[in-house]
Amino acid sequence: MISKLNALDYAVFASYFIFILSIALWVSRKPKDHDRNVEDYFLAGRALPWWIIGASLIASNISTEQIIGMNGTAFESGIAVISYSLIGAAITILIVARFFLPIFLKMKIYSMPEFLEKRFDKRVSISMSFFWIMVYIFVNLTSVLSLGAITLQSVLGIPIIYSIIGLALLSGIYTIYGGLPAVAWTDFIQVGVLIVGGLVVVWLGLDKIAMNNNETGILEGFSVLMDSEPDKFHTILPASHNEIPWTGVFLGGLWIAALSYWGCNQYIIQRALAAKNLKEAQKGLLFASLLSIIVAFTIVFPGVIASDLYADKITYRDQAFPVLVKELLPPGYSGLVIAALIAAIISSLNSMCNSVATIFTLDIYKNIFRKTAGQKELLLVGRITAASALVIAIIVAPVVAEMGRLFAFIQEYTGFVTPGVLVIFLTGLFWKKTSGTAALSAVLLTIPVSLIMKICYPQIAFLNRMALTFIILFLVVVILSLIHKKNLDLEMNSIIQDHKSSLIFNIGSIVIVMIISLFYIVFW
Repeated sequence: MISKLNALDYAVFASYFIFILSIALWVSRKPKDHDRNVEDYFLAGRALPWWIIGASLIASNISTEQIIGMNGTAFESGIAVISYSLIGAAITILIVARFFLPIFLKMKIYSMPEFLEKRFDKRVSISMSFFWIMVYIFVNLTSVLSLGAITLQSVLGIPIIYSIIGLALLSGIYTIYGGLPAVAWTDFIQVGVLIVGGLVVVWLGLDKIAMNNNETGILEGFSVLMDSEPDKFHTILPASHNEIPWTGVFLGGLWIAALSYWGCNQYIIQRALAAKNLKEAQKGLLFASLLSIIVAFTIVFPGVIASDLYADKITYRDQAFPVLVKELLPPGYSGLVIAALIAAIISSLNSMCNSVATIFTLDIYKNIFRKTAGQKELLLVGRITAASALVIAIIVAPVVAEMGRLFAFIQEYTGFVTPGVLVIFLTGLFWKKTSGTAALSAVLLTIPVSLIMKICYPQIAFLNRMALTFIILFLVVVILSLIHKKNLDLEMNSIIQDHKSSLIFNIGSIVIVMIISLFYIVFW
């Protein structure tokens, strides 16, 4: 691939990152450090507009785990993995905007642990803070770095360890200093590059398929692809499928993972918490839902295209997208697509680091170690925490990179915590009888129950195991809450019953659900 890159590729690649860093540093200058407070650093002063919120949500979500991992799954199993973006993102985002956000914004929280403390008690909040930090660092950060390094090695020939260090440094340059404002504003640019880069790959891939069959045009290429790979154009896979069974997608685990990810996940929901009001936040999530549909096709269809064009050159599925880029793109396009790949990696790294810093600083350091800490001290702790998270991820990432099937790894092992997280949030948000003791039990049991399910029932797809774990933990919470009765104070009781949405949001949601339903009908 290095030999294919020409001066234009390098110019596009370099110009992009100079531009991104310039924007990030410009945004980070306001306000100055001596005027900046915790709200400015962690929540952008609660002043993000809807279009920044929506774009930043998608940019933070889309990383190499999707671009590489989902394309790899599509290479092997077809387009059914698109359910992670359509049901697991687009529709779930709308549910979160409609039912979760009104409560979070009315409470004016900084973080998800803060919600748990206000709704339950410090035991639940601090326990979940440690859980989240461990998952973000040892699963999410390390996986994103690993997949990014694998991609750069495949496409550019850069050794994995150098790629890991380079990506971490690029991410840290402005994330550590600028906080959420720098992350969110650069995300807006990066999601555009992601979409353009993905569409370029799809366009050129379909065009090449058409040319190989003496046809012209992408529509003809798509038709040829459907004829040559008919088994890969089904959105519904058998219940026995080990990764994407229809039971897990429509009845269980995918909904659990998605609601937990989009509704209870600090590095995602933090953008919505930074909105100036509920209407702006819901418009932002509506925009994110629409973007997720567009992005879905750029992170799934290249995998199917690769299986038609270059199956003989791909030894394991996570190579599908890198090989497609290496073999397909002519000089001039490579720089753009490589920039898009690195943009995706950095967007996710930025978001995760900022969220680790938020949770540790406000929910652990300030709550346990220094209750009297001032604004400057908290800003310093936040920056040190973000830098430390990156250093730990650099150390662990090379080990994770050797595992393979990293998309499945991320989904399954975050799924050890996900059922418990969703149980305590759903019952905490919508059932006023839920007690702190019951919630704490779900937190402490989620990993042991998930491990037992994996050991005892390894033949069951992890999405289905997640659903069974969720049911067990839900019953535990209900039983313990009925035993340990707790009455909410009047203020909290009124907050958890607060559900609002605008007419624009409601109409837009209906349209998006109709589009997705039509897609499933066509590609049943």
